[in-house]
Amino acid sequence: MSIPTGTNADATPPAIPFDPATPRATAHARNSWPHDTGAFTQGLVLAAGRLLESTGLEGRSSLRELDRATGRVQRRLDLPAPIFGEGIAALGGRLYLLTWRGARGYVYDAATFARRDSVSYDGEGWGLATDGQALYLSDGSSRLRVVDPQGFRVQRTIQVTESGQPVWMLNELEWVQGELWANVYQTDLIARIDPVTGRIVGWVDLGTLLSPAERRAVVERGGVANGIAFDPARGTVLVT
Repeated sequence: MSIPTGTNADATPPAIPFDPATPRATAHARNSWPHDTGAFTQGLVLAAGRLLESTGLEGRSSLRELDRATGRVQRRLDLPAPIFGEGIAALGGRLYLLTWRGARGYVYDAATFARRDSVSYDGEGWGLATDGQALYLSDGSSRLRVVDPQGFRVQRTIQVTESGQPVWMLNELEWVQGELWANVYQTDLIARIDPVTGRIVGWVDLGTLLSPAERRAVVERGGVANGIAFDPARGTVLVT
């Protein structure tokens, strides 16, 4: 992928963890399923038991509903160019979608993918999550925005730090049992963030999920770890 200059994606990934005392867990796969290697995953969410995904790249962005057992795409809405799809969050029967540099998001019916509304925001859109009331938005920096879904007004910002140092390139977001989890772009690490203080309380290392051959194939395609969906019924986390 060719990334235009002048974006938060131009930054060098942070040399994390900054503090070896921060708890670090290694992820282990309970199960795996096929996934479209042409899907540039930006958002992943479980909504009413349905696995939904948003994909990026101009001319290739889409909303998808996936069969959780097979990875087959059951429903798909292709987004017109020049939309570069980013993170998604499901709230109140609606599916909120960010775009990367368009300063505009779109609101869809979560069940049918019918478009219902649009919203605007400053800067870039990367990841999106919800705690069931507010939306949390990342833009590739070290700051997260807490957004009112009605009108998309910023209620407050969260400075994400570890040992007092900002952690940037925060990407896909997910609300997991009272914490915000965030992929750190171009790394194998998920940050576990206290949503009140912004302090990183732990790391989840995805680095051992792929075999060496799988990792080489991902790197050749320009792929990175991105996509987090929490399943509260099973107490598991789905990642791509």
